[in-house]
Amino acid sequence: MSDLVSEQPVAVERGKVAAFMGMLFKDPFAVTAAAILIIIFLFAIIGPLILTGEATSMNLKMRNLPPFSLDRGWIYVLGADNLGRSMLARIIVGARTTFTIALCAVSLSMVAGGALGVIAGYFGGWTSTITLRLADVIFSFPALLFALIVLYIVGPSVTNVIAILAVGGLPHYIRVTRSEVLELRQRNYVNAARAIGAGGPRILLRHIVPLVLPTIITLGALDFSGVVLAESGLSFLGLGVQPPDFTWGAMVSSGRNYLQTAWWLAFFPGLAIIITTLSMNILAHWARTAADPQQRWRLQLSHTRNRRLPK
Repeated sequence: MSDLVSEQPVAVERGKVAAFMGMLFKDPFAVTAAAILIIIFLFAIIGPLILTGEATSMNLKMRNLPPFSLDRGWIYVLGADNLGRSMLARIIVGARTTFTIALCAVSLSMVAGGALGVIAGYFGGWTSTITLRLADVIFSFPALLFALIVLYIVGPSVTNVIAILAVGGLPHYIRVTRSEVLELRQRNYVNAARAIGAGGPRILLRHIVPLVLPTIITLGALDFSGVVLAESGLSFLGLGVQPPDFTWGAMVSSGRNYLQTAWWLAFFPGLAIIITTLSMNILAHWARTAADPQQRWRLQLSHTRNRRLPK
């Protein structure tokens, strides 16, 4: 009997996942965005293991080799840069650094901002006041200007870029999480848990945090593309990742001096940034709509209209 009871929540979760995936496959834009992101992330994980040499080794005979030619092998299908390095290999290897910075910055913002928002929303009082004033101070500075000033003072590095981008994202998580916890702490099951003697930490971990996590994860997915753009902007201005490491933004920066003679040096890394951020925004917008019961009808209505369209 206990086995049947324990299996019921698992079956319910599997049913939710199946319904979620069913809605995903019915949306062509979301499916396309998800497929593109999966391919890009697989390239970013596997590619550097086999293409690091082609991305960093100079070959002056291939200097500024034009793209769309297989005469020198598939590795040069996107051409070569001013030092004869494969553009395809550099884009794939640079994706690892770009995504690592974005993932670390978003994760730190999610954990720190989410924790501060949960504590401020549940306990209130001076804790909430101090947390909100901290968010206001950070939010009062333009994010890019704040990053430029701090990086100019402390110096550009991967660690500093991650820390600055993580701090810049804190206010969004603090405000959203706090507002949601303010509503959740008034629900009947939270009052019942408090009435039977459950402490604050137990109520937070068992009854509030699990309900806040989907919102934080969705916000993180939306923030990921913004962090990629911010890191690319910092690298483009020379205050991001420094050589010999490189990211897509640094590749665009190094290729801007050759726009008239070798346009592909800046075009293909910029195209990779556009495709990645656009796909992430499309998928994050779909996930936010699908996860909200009050907005989910929009997806179902669009699916119904698509089925009724004449072929």
